[in-house]
Amino acid sequence: MTTKRFFAVFLLVSLVLAGIVSYYASAHPDGLEKVAEDKGISAKEKDHSLKDSPLGDYGVKGVDDARLSGGLSGVIGVGLVLLVGGGLFWTVRRRGPAAGPAAPEREAEAPAEPSRKG
Repeated sequence: MTTKRFFAVFLLVSLVLAGIVSYYASAHPDGLEKVAEDKGISAKEKDHSLKDSPLGDYGVKGVDDARLSGGLSGVIGVGLVLLVGGGLFWTVRRRGPAAGPAAPEREAEAPAEPSRKG
C-alpha cells in the first residue's frame, strides 16, 4: 500500500467515524460522570468558558438536528486536527536539519585481514 493510499483510507475512516458512527455513542454518562453524580461532586461543576463556542457541547451551533449537528462537529474537528497537525508537520519538515558543523564523513574501513590457517 502506498503512503498516499494509506492516508486517503485513514482520512476516510476518520471522517466516517466522526460523522456517522459518533451519532450512535451513548448519551448516558460515562463511569466518571456517574460516580460524580452519585457522590454529589457534580453539583459543584460549572460550565466551561467555551460552552457557547460554535462547536461547544459536541455539536454545531445553529444546527437543530442533533444527528446532523454531532456529525458536522466531528467532521469539522477531524478537519481542524488534520490542518493543524499537517501545518506543524510541514513547518518542521521544511526547516530541515539544524545548521551547524558538517558531520564528519565515515572513514573507510580497512580491509579485513585474510584468516591465517596454520
